[in-house]
Amino acid sequence: MRKKGELVDMSVELLASGVFAPVDKVVEAAAQGKAFVLLDDAERENEGDLVVLADRVSAATINMMIRHGSGIVCLAISEQHADRLGLALMPRRNASDGCPAFTTSIDARYGITTGVSAYDRVATILAAVAEHSTADDIVTPGHVFPIIADSGGITKRAGHTEASVEIAKLAGATGAAVICELMNPDGTMSRLPEIVAFAQAHDVGVTTIKGLVEYLSSA
Repeated sequence: MRKKGELVDMSVELLASGVFAPVDKVVEAAAQGKAFVLLDDAERENEGDLVVLADRVSAATINMMIRHGSGIVCLAISEQHADRLGLALMPRRNASDGCPAFTTSIDARYGITTGVSAYDRVATILAAVAEHSTADDIVTPGHVFPIIADSGGITKRAGHTEASVEIAKLAGATGAAVICELMNPDGTMSRLPEIVAFAQAHDVGVTTIKGLVEYLSSA
């Protein structure tokens, strides 16, 4: 019998790799502060993001994102959270309708140096997601890039931003997550074979946005 959150049409390669994790297992691991990889559809970006819950982020995970990802460390948050921090959307020009809702970038106002190091980025993220954080706790621009999740969730926009926020909520966290796109050493984006190899090397689970949609619809 198929497990809740597992796809019928999942790639044979991913299932055979031993790194595929059903949504409930990913939620359980995420609640413990473990990173995981979110895959979207091949018809969409066809990319994998390394994800960790924002209030459980560590310098080791941020360093992994910088070394193995694009280096653009993003903070996926709700619209209400962005409003609380006083964050405005970046100006758009010639952008597609599905473009991620990036706000102005941020640094923590206190307790950091240049904002670039993994430790500084952790401090920025924790300052931004603290329970009573406000615009007074951050400065703009900075070295962490918030993205606002669509208020309609993954049923409206099946992106890494929305999916990571959904998993953060399922894990009982702040509803915010840190995400970074995985890249290959040659600068190209990681696809399924490279993502599987990365997950095996770093012992992280891989799940899919499509599987999360199924999981939520059957809950």
